[in-house]
Amino acid sequence: MKKHNNISASFLRFSAVAASLLCLATATSASDNTPKQDAPKNIIMVIADGMGPAYVSAYRYYNDDPNTEAVETTVFDDMLIGTARTYPHGDSGYVTDSAASATALAAGVKTYNGAIGMDVNKQPQETVLHRARKQGMKTGLAVTSTIVHATPASYMVANEQRRNYAQIADSFFDDRIDGKFLADVMLGAGTDHFIREDRDVVSEFVANGYQYITAYDELASVATDKPLLGLFAPQSLPWSLDDSDPLRLNTLTKAALEQLDNKDGFFLLVEASQVDWAGHGNEIASAMAEMTDLVATMNTIKAFTATNPDTLVILTADHSTGGLTVAGEDGYRWDPKWLKGVKASVPEIAKGVLSRSLMESSSNSSKQNNEPAAFVAEMFGFELTETEVASVQSISSDMKPRDAENVLKRILDERTNTGWTTIGHTAVDVNVFGYGPGIERFSGNIDNVDIAHGIFELLDVRQSPANSTQ
Repeated sequence: MKKHNNISASFLRFSAVAASLLCLATATSASDNTPKQDAPKNIIMVIADGMGPAYVSAYRYYNDDPNTEAVETTVFDDMLIGTARTYPHGDSGYVTDSAASATALAAGVKTYNGAIGMDVNKQPQETVLHRARKQGMKTGLAVTSTIVHATPASYMVANEQRRNYAQIADSFFDDRIDGKFLADVMLGAGTDHFIREDRDVVSEFVANGYQYITAYDELASVATDKPLLGLFAPQSLPWSLDDSDPLRLNTLTKAALEQLDNKDGFFLLVEASQVDWAGHGNEIASAMAEMTDLVATMNTIKAFTATNPDTLVILTADHSTGGLTVAGEDGYRWDPKWLKGVKASVPEIAKGVLSRSLMESSSNSSKQNNEPAAFVAEMFGFELTETEVASVQSISSDMKPRDAENVLKRILDERTNTGWTTIGHTAVDVNVFGYGPGIERFSGNIDNVDIAHGIFELLDVRQSPANSTQ
């Protein structure tokens, strides 16, 4: 019995020592590894404006190889980590606009629709871009809209109304963070907002050391040790289907990554702005083209992170637009093959039809009468049926552009069996994708403000003593 007691006592002492060692090992592991894993050097935030879950599914089928039995996965599938709720402050109901949602994603506060970087009481808010700038990180934007549009503006400045574009452009220059300009790299569009009769903000940036470019091909020759402002269109970039570079977001993102890469890390906001516009226009061909540009961009980011694994990547949408339905009224069918040969956006094709209809009205020749339909067949990339030809011929030169566009969109929607429920936004949850250090903070079903809160936490971890040597 005494021997048994001695064994028991020894076992208890051993257990206590083992437990102490385990606790010490756990603490050491936590102090040595967790901050290292949790503190990204770089953060890339990608927002696909308007990209509800149906757009991701639609792209998978659009991208599918019909010669294989399986439906191929896409870049999104390996990155899916959860969903996010998008509702704005209660003053604006349940359906958000891009400004309120971007402010939630950037600053972690619910606000009213139309607010840029402000809470519901119109008080300016610190954003994750601001916090990164305060920590000495480089910061940048790469978007396909004007850079003073709702999403990029909400990360940069504060304004009570998203459409105050001139004021927002002024704030891009006038506002400072610890004496520094807000961003090292700004790529997108918006010369009309920066070069005005009352003020030339571009000249002011140039006078303060910024490089300024207006063409994509100039990106190859810019210096990487100087800040960069690139405005490539007066209001927004052309649709992907209409642009000289259909993968222009990818091009801008590549350039931004080269400009921002540095030993202290960076925060980069990338916005696929025009997925949203395709949704507002109920234009499925442009939606898939914009998604194609986004996919190329995500592949570029993956290539960057392969050699820079200390980079956190988050991709989400601010809301869903258009109520896209991947199968419309014609039963169990969605047929994206008809989109593969579309050569221009519907608005651009409609312009061509209207101009040809005007020519037709001044001529009675059979050649002229067939010209609009032949033009549409060429631009859509498939032969029109008699019914579709009749639809195109119903477009008259005195018709409003929007009405002409609706005729053409109806042809594409019926061919593919695509459905839409609205020309506005919807309140559905959106997907959250991502990978890299700290990504576990963003998994599951979260609120959109939690994305900002998580990034703020990670930025604070970067500043902790345990990461001071990073």
